[in-house]
Amino acid sequence: MLERKCQWLSADCWWCILKKFTYDLRVLPFWLLQVYLEEVGGKLNQDNWFIGVGWKAKIEKIKDFESGSGKVSQIHLEWWGDERAIREILPQLEQKMLRSDG
Repeated sequence: MLERKCQWLSADCWWCILKKFTYDLRVLPFWLLQVYLEEVGGKLNQDNWFIGVGWKAKIEKIKDFESGSGKVSQIHLEWWGDERAIREILPQLEQKMLRSDG
């Protein structure tokens, strides 16, 4: 399941504004999401943020989703981007996540 939420927030600098998107993903392996973030240009820094040109993202494992047939792993993704990154990078990332998320 790909659930997308977003809002506009100001970044650390006065001249740039980033839009924040959050996703709660089921089934997609944590390591695979890391690969996807690298494939769209992200580099992991020492604070566990993936940094790309005009965007940054952080991922974390969250509580497993429980259904009648068992548990499914879940990941929370926080992705911030400027206008260019939203137009060019985010669609690529979403396409990768949708293919894997079923």
